[in-house]
Amino acid sequence: MRNAFVVFTMVAVASGIGLGFALRHINMSAKDVRYLTFPGELLMRILQMLVLPLIISSVIAGMSSVDRTAHGKIGLRAFSYYMVTTLIAAFTGIALAVLMQPGKSSRTASVSSSGNAEAVQIVDSFLDLIRNMNPSNLVEACFRKYKTVYSRSVTYVKCLIFITVVTLSQHNIVLTTFLGAPIDDTVPGPGTLDGVNILGLLVFSVAFGLILGKMENEAKPLRDFFDCLNKAIMHLVNIVIWYSPVGILFLLAGQIVKVTDTGEIGREVAMYALTVTAGLLIHSLLTLPLIYFMVTRKNPFRFMLSLLQALTTAFGTSSSSATLPVTLYCMEENHNMDKQVTRFMLPIGATMNMDGAALYEAVAALFIAQMNNMEFNLGQIIALSFVVTAASTGAAGIPQAGMVSMLIVLESAGLPTEDISLLMMVDWILDRLRTTTNVLGDCVGVSVVQHLSTHELQRSSPADKSLVEESSQF
Repeated sequence: MRNAFVVFTMVAVASGIGLGFALRHINMSAKDVRYLTFPGELLMRILQMLVLPLIISSVIAGMSSVDRTAHGKIGLRAFSYYMVTTLIAAFTGIALAVLMQPGKSSRTASVSSSGNAEAVQIVDSFLDLIRNMNPSNLVEACFRKYKTVYSRSVTYVKCLIFITVVTLSQHNIVLTTFLGAPIDDTVPGPGTLDGVNILGLLVFSVAFGLILGKMENEAKPLRDFFDCLNKAIMHLVNIVIWYSPVGILFLLAGQIVKVTDTGEIGREVAMYALTVTAGLLIHSLLTLPLIYFMVTRKNPFRFMLSLLQALTTAFGTSSSSATLPVTLYCMEENHNMDKQVTRFMLPIGATMNMDGAALYEAVAALFIAQMNNMEFNLGQIIALSFVVTAASTGAAGIPQAGMVSMLIVLESAGLPTEDISLLMMVDWILDRLRTTTNVLGDCVGVSVVQHLSTHELQRSSPADKSLVEESSQF
């Protein structure tokens, strides 16, 4: 029963693939395919409905709790570690997706990007990023975001032309003529694009949550409200997730019916899985050990060897939250870590520190963009990295919660959400790998922060330690 959801998802994926291949032989029309994918469309609509309250409640609750329970420099170092490692993971995924191009093929994509028709300048894309981070209207940000549009104007520039005329009297007469020459010019102007301005809502939620944390007891009613809202939304997500195998079955069947070359799709999904796996290995075996060694000057692989119990539990359960008791045991018993740090960082890290999820979402977004022949410029890639970092930070530490945050990323990037079904073909194994990476990142973070906070921990009295332990309990 504990693995029932994983079994249902794998059965749904296999059934969807089989149904899709079976229906390819009856030459279904576009209308029939649309009817076939209706249960999957319903799943996407329900998840999209939950995106907005999930973003606001999870980020505000997380930021306010971090500022409330953290004391002094320890909390600041923990938060900085989470943000830096998650950003590094997102950029690692983006770099691998750009280099390996898992979604590129010789076939013609059925969906094209409207952005390819416009030559969006890099400067304007950066300015759009900043504008969307600071929306002028929060209500409008819930369904519309800013986008620079270009209008073509014609200006006349006077050109100075010198003409020399030789007369019969051999006197040179210079005639100066001003002629008007039309020149096309593209003028950037304000415009909007349908879709939730995820970036603006995230920036506001982070700032609002930090302010609530600093207000302490004054803001307790609001903090309790957002905590309760976040828990209620997560209960809804848990209910909806059980419907996802049905939606995935029909979405996947519809995708296979529409695709002209199924062999090419199989190769692309395999390349996608290889790209994500390579990124997770780089982050787990290179980036995190390097950070650990640079700070502590100790052997990182010996440290990782004593975490095998927590890492195998994370791989088996596919849940950072379910692995939390084992992680606490490994860090406190095997490594003798201070309970002030472990009881504060590990519970929060199980929700906030999602390095594996950030890497996976970055690769998945670029993979879907490449499948649909959508090119991302530098500004869009930087915006994607910020959105991936924020969305993964607010993700819950439960199996398949990445589907909801993945939907946030796709909507923010303007990518088709129905292509999520293709990712589900290999998500059951990738989910376990990225959860293992998340848990390893939590443990490295505890060691790094404890090493940097030695003086603060030595000054703490036993009474302070017991108080921190009580306030950090979930």
